[in-house]
Amino acid sequence: MHAVVSGRRWLFAAGAVVACTLTSHPAQADVDLGNGGQGEVDTSNKRDGQNLESRITYTGSTRGSDGKSSGRVTPVGDWKPPACWYEPYSAKTFAEHTEGGYDLVANDPKQPSYAKSAVAQFRDIYKDGEYKDYNLDKASEGNWWVGTRDPDRWLESEAQTCNKLPFWVVNGEQPNVPNAITPEILAHLAYSQLRLPDTKVDLAPEGVTKVNLPTWAWLDESKFKPVEVTARLNVNGLNLQATTTAKPISLKLEPGTKDAALHPASGECTFSASGSIGESFAKGRAQETPPCGITYLRSSGNGTYKLQATVTWSISWTGTGSPNATGLPNGTFGNDQAVTVQEIQTINR
Repeated sequence: MHAVVSGRRWLFAAGAVVACTLTSHPAQADVDLGNGGQGEVDTSNKRDGQNLESRITYTGSTRGSDGKSSGRVTPVGDWKPPACWYEPYSAKTFAEHTEGGYDLVANDPKQPSYAKSAVAQFRDIYKDGEYKDYNLDKASEGNWWVGTRDPDRWLESEAQTCNKLPFWVVNGEQPNVPNAITPEILAHLAYSQLRLPDTKVDLAPEGVTKVNLPTWAWLDESKFKPVEVTARLNVNGLNLQATTTAKPISLKLEPGTKDAALHPASGECTFSASGSIGESFAKGRAQETPPCGITYLRSSGNGTYKLQATVTWSISWTGTGSPNATGLPNGTFGNDQAVTVQEIQTINR
């Protein structure tokens, strides 16, 4: 039997009951208290504001360019932030939501009997069983720690691993379970909230370039500065935070055709100490080799080439207690832009 808090969902299950009633899930049955559907209760209008949600807050660059939700960083390699974790809730909050979830299911004639049995068994553990009245008389001494899922990943297999029943932890003690919230885990979660500026490269010539004519490429340094997100958790005396910072370190150009020469040949343009990459074109330099750019060797015909520009960001973090802040991989973010290449061999600028 287990209970899991997931963003706007608190899931209850009773293994013994389900084993007798469900063949597709012999070990558990989940009653979703926030999404509606068969065997579920839609609570969006019944208990407004009463859904148990993560207490972690995020500030900083959590929005993309121009305030849009774009620019999600892609970690280099196989690393992923946690899909689930354990975080604390006060005795009062835990009691209110357990009682509220029980009332919703137990008093709903549309709910199946196994669901009613599940929430009743779960409630009994904390109200009149292993614990008494949700430890409300000890509210100042500790917190309930509950498995919490990333609401964007709650169906992934990794999100199902935080399946330990809610447990009581005395203030000052660290829970002895994987993925219990620490500054490092907050840093990992902040990583997933980072939103980076769109990678639109300035080009000269702009939009339409010529065969065998160097095309200069650069990035506006005012848009490519370090960005950061801070994750905070402050519950009943437990105050943790971590700040994850992304700093641009290089730009990778892929011309969209093999008929092109890159400058430099690797296509990897590095950021200077001033934070700029490449150089903006100046009149009279049309025939020079740009420090960052492309020379297209064949016309794009009636179409265009898709120039792919990808920025690599170095990711670091700091947090409560000045920990040894390591373990975050570099991240990338990029996008395509269309480039038209014409056959004209020379042009005056």
